[in-house]
Amino acid sequence: MRARDLAEAYPHVTTDDGAMDAARMLAGRLLPALLVLDADGHPYAIVPGSQLVRQFVPPYILEDPRLAAVVDERPDSDVAERLAGLTAAEWAPRSAFPPPVVGPDARPMEVAALMARTRSPLVAVIERDADGVRLLGTVTAARLVAHFLGDT
Repeated sequence: MRARDLAEAYPHVTTDDGAMDAARMLAGRLLPALLVLDADGHPYAIVPGSQLVRQFVPPYILEDPRLAAVVDERPDSDVAERLAGLTAAEWAPRSAFPPPVVGPDARPMEVAALMARTRSPLVAVIERDADGVRLLGTVTAARLVAHFLGDT
């Protein structure tokens, strides 16, 4: 079994898509992470949902989590305002979330090691050839666990 055999299609946005659309896709499809592709269809960033949620938490609460217990429960209108006008690339910059990628011949343990090291719930499987890089799909943590359990 190789990464190409474990890879599956995964919903994505492009760097030019709006951050609000990206957030709605993540929430609407209950995705564990956001896959962002550049204009050429290459993996640009893979952002775990927890890191996107972190961006909704005000800095003062990150500094002192006890304050979260006293913050008003109403929806935070600032969240929509923070995303308005941002692209997916601005919301999820590559420098903060470089995409973990493997080639099609990577073994499942290689994929698992990369996933564990990067703390990413998915790994992009790419193929390089004379024409450049092509995304074959992604391996999710769930798919990898199923493989290791013999359920694939």
